Amino acid sequence: MQRGKLRSLIAGFAVAAAALLLAPGSAQAVPSFARQTGFACEACHTVFPELTPYGRRFKLNGYTVDILPQVSGITPSKEQTLMLNQLPPLSFMFQTSYTSTKKALPDTALPDAFAKNGQVLFPQQASLFYAGRIAPNLGAFVQMTYDGTSGSFGWDNTDIRYARLANENFLWGLSLNNNPTVQDLWNTTSAWQSPFDQRSATAPGPGAGTMIDGGLADAGVAGVSAYGYLYNSVYVELGAYRSAPAAAQIDSTSTNVVKGAAPYWRLAYEHQWGRHSLEVGAYGVEAKLYPGGDVPLSGPTNKYSDWALDSQYQYIGDENLVSVTATYIHEKQTLDATYGAGASSNPSDTLKTLRIGASYYYDRKYGGALGYFSTTGSSDDLLYAQGDPVTGFANSKPDSKGWTAELDWVPYENTKIALQYTMYDKFNGGDTNYDGAGRNAKDNNTLYLLGWINF
Repeated sequence: MQRGKLRSLIAGFAVAAAALLLAPGSAQAVPSFARQTGFACEACHTVFPELTPYGRRFKLNGYTVDILPQVSGITPSKEQTLMLNQLPPLSFMFQTSYTSTKKALPDTALPDAFAKNGQVLFPQQASLFYAGRIAPNLGAFVQMTYDGTSGSFGWDNTDIRYARLANENFLWGLSLNNNPTVQDLWNTTSAWQSPFDQRSATAPGPGAGTMIDGGLADAGVAGVSAYGYLYNSVYVELGAYRSAPAAAQIDSTSTNVVKGAAPYWRLAYEHQWGRHSLEVGAYGVEAKLYPGGDVPLSGPTNKYSDWALDSQYQYIGDENLVSVTATYIHEKQTLDATYGAGASSNPSDTLKTLRIGASYYYDRKYGGALGYFSTTGSSDDLLYAQGDPVTGFANSKPDSKGWTAELDWVPYENTKIALQYTMYDKFNGGDTNYDGAGRNAKDNNTLYLLGWINF
């Protein structure tokens, strides 16, 4: 290893070690939930953010289980009108990271020059949470985040729930949220995918992705869904989303604006036996979007029809934790607006995404994970064009494939140090000179070191 790269790597480890020194000595879960329930992290999480069966039940019930003293109101007929924790359920999260790609990225201003490789973010992300009970049967997970790459604050994952137990075999509820799948119970979907729920914020990523896999969340949406959970096994959810970007108004300057409402659905079955659990399910969304981008929000739209299959297996032992997750997503794109404007070669395209990952932890402190990812799709000369350095596409295809490996150290239940390496076999349609500017897929191979604490 060259001396300069070695110094950069040592600096990255030093940043992560500094984050570790900030960690408290006591074991807490997502801390306001832990304070509210009196349970340590391991009750609801294998290793955060992955949920255990009890953690999924806590989420289903609207984040309302608690042992804290309450400020209460009650009517003469014994109906509760108020139930507030005496201490507000606030938490804080801090992440710092070091990222190095196999080949430095091109300089954004000077031709034939390169940017500095080995990027330290301090912080990469810092979040303030309100997470806990609001009122009887009503709770919330609300996240506000400072993004170290953009230097800005914004609303992040938000899930506000009302839940009731109809009888011992049936629970129902409502979720108001801002990201399809943020309300999901399993770690197979995009909002909480595990392993590899955290990726570098400064390394290049594949240029094509489906709407259900984060596309709508990036566009800015808000939705409400109703769900039911039957016999501790069968989960059903139906909802709809509308555009809600962080803007004074939605007009032609906005992009990917939902026409009307985009329906979302989710079905899942979970079986638990002993220390094992297995989930199989399906989910999807159908969205008609105005492309926007200085185009009036009227006339033709692009229709995205997504359906997905997923599965998650968990073994939770006293010392050994095993988890295996898999997701397959199929998206059909009917590009009436884009094709009509001459911005795509085909009137319709497809995208397909596959993710498979497995993780193992010993004593909840030492762990590792390995995963495979693949996105493939239709060839489209205009949508997937070459020419732009790093972000261009080869062979007019969106295909990206590769592997990610990770080593984790969790010295405390609210502290994690992760060392991750992502290797690309194909990136944006090709393996060599994929962008037309001489960059190869393997040039984007990424070493990522993350320090993560919650308190």
